[in-house]
Amino acid sequence: MDLIVEGHGVFLGKHHGRLRISQNGKTLQELAIMHIQQVFIVANGVSISSDVFQICAEEGIPIHFMDTMDRPTASVYAEGLIGTVLTRRAQLSAYEDQRGIVLAKAFVGGKIQNQRNLMKYLAKNRRESEPELFESLQRIAQNIQGFEAELDTISGERIDAIRDYILSVEGRSSSAYWGAVGQLLPKELNWPGRITRGAGDIFNVMLNYGYGVLYSQIERSLILAGLDPYGGFLHADRPGRVSLVMDMIEEFRQTVVDRTMIGLANRGMTPEFLGDHTLEATSRKRLAEKILERMESSETYEGKRQAIRFIVQSQARHLATYVRGEREAYTPFTAGW
Repeated sequence: MDLIVEGHGVFLGKHHGRLRISQNGKTLQELAIMHIQQVFIVANGVSISSDVFQICAEEGIPIHFMDTMDRPTASVYAEGLIGTVLTRRAQLSAYEDQRGIVLAKAFVGGKIQNQRNLMKYLAKNRRESEPELFESLQRIAQNIQGFEAELDTISGERIDAIRDYILSVEGRSSSAYWGAVGQLLPKELNWPGRITRGAGDIFNVMLNYGYGVLYSQIERSLILAGLDPYGGFLHADRPGRVSLVMDMIEEFRQTVVDRTMIGLANRGMTPEFLGDHTLEATSRKRLAEKILERMESSETYEGKRQAIRFIVQSQARHLATYVRGEREAYTPFTAGW
């Protein structure tokens, strides 16, 4: 279970093997430490005792601090989780050879397939009720499939030489995909199209915040697999950029976040905005809960139904074994429709 903490003046402490959330001396929630997988701090003004940090480190429970916009500002892990030298050496050497190209193409290929599959999933129940929209989504899904074929033709010696071409294919596929998403949203949202940083409309802010929650899940899985979240392949190195997190999240954006947020928007959920186009703390908590609930739902993976949380961790382990030479290929996750 994930513990989400929000509210100015809230205190998170440890009490007899439990984590306790209190405010003004009143207990709001208690949860046994043995049942907690991770802790999310989703608001400013929350205080945490040193006992909480210590017990979470001892039990391997990460603590994620979320900002008011979209991404975690910090994550606290037990020191022993990052002492995996052999895997990290293999990861860094993979950047210089064909493994880096294989991985970059796999991350984008998985994203494109999931864009197409989500369009098919959202179209299939509209054949009778909205035939024009059904046909439009089907055409866009077919167009997106063409970008998969183009991606397969790209080759090179090192990822640096072909990164721009791969990103060009990804960008054109995403442009078609977001055009389709716009047709699925309620018109009253007045969605301007996909905006990342600085978005001022509610749906883009919902997406950005949802991706922030997913980022923390991806980062956790990579660290547990012994990988360096900063050593990516598709996304170029920059100071402070968790490039491998940005790489691997591409396989899961549509299945975890996009599908969830499109569903919430069409059911009329409208999170509360603050004056600076950020989400109010309770709304952030609700969105985080929805994403984490989706992580517990199942998809077909390696021949059987598995929770998405398990799939994310398995993909990280597959990535680690691939760069170490213990796996012949890296296959991206793709959801059904």
